[in-house]
Amino acid sequence: MSISISLQDKVAVVTGASRGIGLACALQLARAGATVVMLSRQEASLEVAARQLRDAVPDARLQLLPCDVADPNSVRDAFQAIFKAHKKLHVLVANAGVLDDALIGMVSREQIERTFGVNTFGTLYCAQYASRLIARSGGGAIINISSIIGRTGNVGQAVYAGSKAAVIGITQSLAKELAPQNIRVNAIAPGFIDTDMARSIPAEKFAERVASIKMNRMGSADEVASVALFLASDLSGYVTGQVIGVDGGMLI
Repeated sequence: MSISISLQDKVAVVTGASRGIGLACALQLARAGATVVMLSRQEASLEVAARQLRDAVPDARLQLLPCDVADPNSVRDAFQAIFKAHKKLHVLVANAGVLDDALIGMVSREQIERTFGVNTFGTLYCAQYASRLIARSGGGAIINISSIIGRTGNVGQAVYAGSKAAVIGITQSLAKELAPQNIRVNAIAPGFIDTDMARSIPAEKFAERVASIKMNRMGSADEVASVALFLASDLSGYVTGQVIGVDGGMLI
């Protein structure tokens, strides 16, 4: 039996939508019929991503907005533009994130502020505005992208792990707070996913990471996006406050 997911007449926002997991989520949501608002700091990259998406989904309904999620004023302006254009919102995929590895003795204040600014504060800023719009629209879903590192930690990633662990705490708190407004809040914790970021690490470390995966391969951005689509849809209508690992068994 095949199951078809339809998000016709729904509006979805994806942050960090210009590449990787964010672009894959935008593509899956567009294929399901949603109007997709793509947010990214890099306006030029956003235009390129939108062309790629329209090649795959010619009738996609898109809105492109430059937005730095670490800047509360930028987030405010973006969501005001979303309200002006659509008057409603049903889904937020809070995907924007940065990774800047360093051993704790070498971590700079700037690294800490930038990583938490995007990964943690950005998640909160977007949730503030999105939850208001989603509540006005009768309910919907917030999907926060955390990381396996936020659950297990890793050498040289104390800052990144802390920022992504915070996303899990935010998710579980918001799930309790927003459930009475029919807003489901869940997190996805990807493992080692085939993105530009993953491909940039040294060959020895790359092989070590793949060897730690029970399924013996990297995951794809589409596999993460498929879980986001499930969480955005009515198929997950009684699912909230969960952290779903998409990691091929790295945690087994």
